[in-house]
Amino acid sequence: MRIAGCVEYDGSRFCGWQIQHGQFTVQEALESAASQIADHRVRVHGAGRTDSGVHACGQIFHFDTTSERSKHSWVMGINSKLPEGISLIWTTAVPEAFHARFSALSRKYRYILLNRRVRPGFLIGKTGWYPRQLNVATMNECARMLEGEHDFSAFRSAQCSNKVSTKRVITAEVKRNDDWVWIDIEANGFLHHMVRNITGTLLAVGSGDRDPNWMREVMAGKDRTKAGVTAPADGLYFIGVSYPEEFSLPESPAACRFW
Repeated sequence: MRIAGCVEYDGSRFCGWQIQHGQFTVQEALESAASQIADHRVRVHGAGRTDSGVHACGQIFHFDTTSERSKHSWVMGINSKLPEGISLIWTTAVPEAFHARFSALSRKYRYILLNRRVRPGFLIGKTGWYPRQLNVATMNECARMLEGEHDFSAFRSAQCSNKVSTKRVITAEVKRNDDWVWIDIEANGFLHHMVRNITGTLLAVGSGDRDPNWMREVMAGKDRTKAGVTAPADGLYFIGVSYPEEFSLPESPAACRFW
């Protein structure tokens, strides 16, 4: 049978999602734990490949198994074998047609930013930080320019291996609550460092260093060197995946909405 699951993790403890030789990754930890509970080797497939330092509270994955366990047994058993910094939230049996990556309709990321003059204390490594005052209304106006189907070459890293640079952004918005600013972007796909590079560009506009029309110029130019800096991984969270209703997956955990 095929089992789908949802995990949350502290990206600062791992070298990203994907298995890498000699590195401690989320995929490796999950495969090891699931294999022990299934009593046979399993291969875990994730909805998205988060980079080192990037967090998640709605990462979806699946694996195939010949073992029968209850949902409760899968969750409690796998969690008992996982290291600190990662937790399995739920599991459910899904049809063989389901694939965590290829069945996804869209993915959603949130960049969380502490916008005050004083650096973060106990949330160090869990949030971005920007000491200069930001005009969130202007940032939101620029974020809306990203919506629709566009070539996002200006926001891809030099290491990006994605062959298609055109993506469809469903929603992009910037909001504030006191000293907290968050940037939400949902799209049918993302390029390497795309959200972090968009964040750096929005910060340049929000701080007044760049005119709002600069966002259109950057997008039209398709030149990464003309966009903003890459924001640190600390503030980036993979918060959810959308799938066709036919798969009836549980909703993303409430932790995804804690800001």
